[in-house]
Amino acid sequence: MKHIIDYDQLGMDWVGDWAGQRRRLTPERLALIQPETQRRLNYRQLDDAARSFAQWLHNKAQLKPGDVIALIALNRAESLILYLACGKLGLVLAPVSQRLGRDEAESLITRLKPKLFVYDTELADIVCALDAVIGGCRSLSIGGTNSDYQRDVVSTAPDPINRSVAMAETSLLVHTGGSTGLPKICAISYRQMLWNAFELMTAAPEGLGNRREMVLFPLYHIGGWNSVMPILQAGGCVVLPERFAPEAALACIADESINHFGAVEAMLQAMIACPTFAQTPLQTLDGITTAGAPCAPATMEAFFARGVPISQAYGLTEAGPSNLYNPRAGQSLEALRATSASVGHALLHSDYCITNTTTGSRVAEGEVGELYLRSPHNFSGYWDDPQQTADRMSPEGWVGTGDLAKARPDGRLELIGRVDNLLVIGGENVAAEALERLLEGHAKINQALVFGIADARWGERAVACVVGPEPQAVAALNRWAKQTLAPYQCPIDWQMLDALPLTGAGKLDRRQARADYLAQAIGDKP
Repeated sequence: MKHIIDYDQLGMDWVGDWAGQRRRLTPERLALIQPETQRRLNYRQLDDAARSFAQWLHNKAQLKPGDVIALIALNRAESLILYLACGKLGLVLAPVSQRLGRDEAESLITRLKPKLFVYDTELADIVCALDAVIGGCRSLSIGGTNSDYQRDVVSTAPDPINRSVAMAETSLLVHTGGSTGLPKICAISYRQMLWNAFELMTAAPEGLGNRREMVLFPLYHIGGWNSVMPILQAGGCVVLPERFAPEAALACIADESINHFGAVEAMLQAMIACPTFAQTPLQTLDGITTAGAPCAPATMEAFFARGVPISQAYGLTEAGPSNLYNPRAGQSLEALRATSASVGHALLHSDYCITNTTTGSRVAEGEVGELYLRSPHNFSGYWDDPQQTADRMSPEGWVGTGDLAKARPDGRLELIGRVDNLLVIGGENVAAEALERLLEGHAKINQALVFGIADARWGERAVACVVGPEPQAVAALNRWAKQTLAPYQCPIDWQMLDALPLTGAGKLDRRQARADYLAQAIGDKP
């Protein structure tokens, strides 16, 4: 009789023991740099630190496989060491954003039911405000010389410790940005993390082992772990600033010979605006990858002009987090410029399809529809909401992204906008993001954000928030819009802002912009 083995369910010694496995191969190779403290760890030292933390978690905290650890912290070396320690024991790490409102954070922590709460000493005020939900949970502080970590964990002997873990087991609980309500909790398995690392390794023919990767995404976001873990598995070096600061990030590129980093557009714009941008040497950079949302051509051009290859990628927590990518290897800057508007091709182990938002049937090339993704690095479902999981993932394994996209003749995909952001104006479909790109074609509009409001005649009309024009420029903008846009595309109102509102994940916060506008409109009424 043949035995059929489900290897995803089979416990194996190497799964989760990322630090220990890499230590055996390249013990003296540099693994981690924390610029603020100049802490530098090779793979032997990194694994020793993970062993000490794992011993403390097992012997002192007495945690068991499957127990959840909540983490509120900056991008500390201790945060990464904690994750590596969790892998050795089969514990589940749940990073919590310090940018959440108190109600959101309390709800999230209550749902997570952590057995240990790890927090950053610099965020103690935020943690104190959450005492109602974490007061009865054991806690451990990290960061600084007077932390619990320095006093109790560092002194723990780094004896080897490891248990067999199955790839199907949960490694991380990552919450989404929460821009559409309370955060959703995504269960991220070891399988997902491993296959995602494979994707990025195969997408980089030069290899990730020689990467000096500056990680700017926060570790409460999947993008942070998506940046860190493939580099460590390949034997590269992670450079981990504690927080994003544009001038410090530019200095780090030069000081640490950074050859790659990923960022959302808001980070890139902040770096470009720095007085030191023009003088900062960027010749070590082999590439920049933008993610999180489409990046404006003007932002990318600032780096193209400095000779830096920059390209867009795409993915989401539930289906990746890496799914589409524009390969840079062997391409000239001119070729990258020509394809810079797209998010590229599907990665080697990813399927995609684009379907009609009404009928669900697949659309033809060049037609707009909702993007669906399928791969061995799909998430395992929402932690505490099986119905929402069923709504998001089909029985055939397709995950709906909620993003509108179209396939170009060259096979690359171009994002159009969000299904949720589709305005229906006088019977015409208008993607808010597509209208934003049209508005940014105006010489004085640096950034634009569009949302819809109810209209008795048209059903819905667009309101535009813009950065750049003077407050008195409304009449001129209206004249330009009437000459440039279709009548149904013309904004019914304009708001001049110094900066657009962003979510905790660095994306445009359309929901907040609309709420602010409506609140102001109510306040303006006599």
